[in-house]
Amino acid sequence: MCGRFNATFDSGVKKLYTRLKINKIIDKPIDKRFVKAAENVSIVRNKGLSRVVENAVWWLLLEETESGFKPSQYTSFNTRYDKLNTRKSAGYQAYRNSRCVFAVKGFGETEFVNNKPLHYFDMADENDGLLLGGLCRDWIHNRTGEKITSCSVITLPPHKKLRHIHSKAMPLILKQDDETINHWLNNEFNNVEAFSPLLHPNIPQNIIAQKIDKPMRYNTIGLKELIEKD
Repeated sequence: MCGRFNATFDSGVKKLYTRLKINKIIDKPIDKRFVKAAENVSIVRNKGLSRVVENAVWWLLLEETESGFKPSQYTSFNTRYDKLNTRKSAGYQAYRNSRCVFAVKGFGETEFVNNKPLHYFDMADENDGLLLGGLCRDWIHNRTGEKITSCSVITLPPHKKLRHIHSKAMPLILKQDDETINHWLNNEFNNVEAFSPLLHPNIPQNIIAQKIDKPMRYNTIGLKELIEKD
């Protein structure tokens, strides 16, 4: 997961929001073709008895400044699966009581060789949108009282079907069934051992992979590739 979303709020993503049974729209969902790490992205989470949409900084760890917050020096737009159960890690507590989902059109992957980009790919669902599993945290500024939310995407080991696209990791793509989503978003459900099966590489729906020239231009190169679900 290489730090970019296709957050286009099209009909497919709108269907996902409908299926998620949102109670309250705190912030209007972000509608952008290219969202990069440390920018705001829309998340869905439970707050009390409500399932809400709000915008959060896509960087889990923030640092307080004189007048607000900024992304930490420690990279945290992703949270690795093998750190979720490590005490004192950035995502340990959030994994237990502050999980969220990202309803997006797709995500981007970049393969690096010797620290240079080899290729760029856009990944999207064959028909509608994707639900990615993530974590979120709430922050309150000590001086101003400002409240802000941050978030990260959980990443898994690479999937054998995706190694030619990105050889290091893949995002957690959640099944779009009610049981999985309800448990994931239930902040009172802290039996995280139940989520262990989700932390293995899995492609629950058909994915379209499209090679592009640059993330901000996204001119296509070659034909689309169908990555069939597991």
